[in-house]
Amino acid sequence: MTEPTHDETHGGALGERLNWLRAAVLGANDGIVSTAGLVVGVAGATDDRSALLTAGLAGLLAGSMSMAAGEYVSVSTQRDSEKAALALEKRELREQPEAELEELTWLLTERGLSRDVAREAAEQLTARDALRAHARVELGIDPDQLTNPWHAAWASFLAFTAGALLPLLAMVLPPAGWRLAVTVVSVLAALVLTGWSSARLGAAEPGRAMLRNVAGGALAMGVTYAAGTLLGAAGV
Repeated sequence: MTEPTHDETHGGALGERLNWLRAAVLGANDGIVSTAGLVVGVAGATDDRSALLTAGLAGLLAGSMSMAAGEYVSVSTQRDSEKAALALEKRELREQPEAELEELTWLLTERGLSRDVAREAAEQLTARDALRAHARVELGIDPDQLTNPWHAAWASFLAFTAGALLPLLAMVLPPAGWRLAVTVVSVLAALVLTGWSSARLGAAEPGRAMLRNVAGGALAMGVTYAAGTLLGAAGV
């Protein structure tokens, strides 16, 4: 059998990096939209800088912590499932090695190898590292690269925080008369960028992604501003 090429051996790592980049872009996008909706809504009720800063910081911290906790729980569950699957595979290899060898052979034939070549490949892979072979071919898991919940949690926290800082600073730094306009323009420009980035990372058409992103953000800000204005007018 021929040795795998550089692209083949690192294809999984590249895919993993792209998944992390997409998650970071989506986390930043969530931070932009949710915090923009919050500060614009408060701006509809009051122009007090302290109130706007307090609301924005509260939204940033609550959102980033929620994202981090949710990602930690989700990835921890995935990691537990991966460990359980590996433990089961290890036990099956110990208790019924011939059946597992036959299963690996069948899986390789399903990928296009002839029966004889698949059998030889299965025997060589089993002799080298049976658990790794079954983990990758049967389960789609790399035993050396199990998902890390702490990495996922910190990535989500930082991505959301980075996105949330934009509308927060855009709302509290400019003079009162410019705050809303600066925030809306900055947020829509950022949503164009995150929409384009997520589409390019997913090899999709960027036009529609950018349009959806901008429309969603504009709708969120419009609804919250209207609600804030009504509450402010009512003296709530």
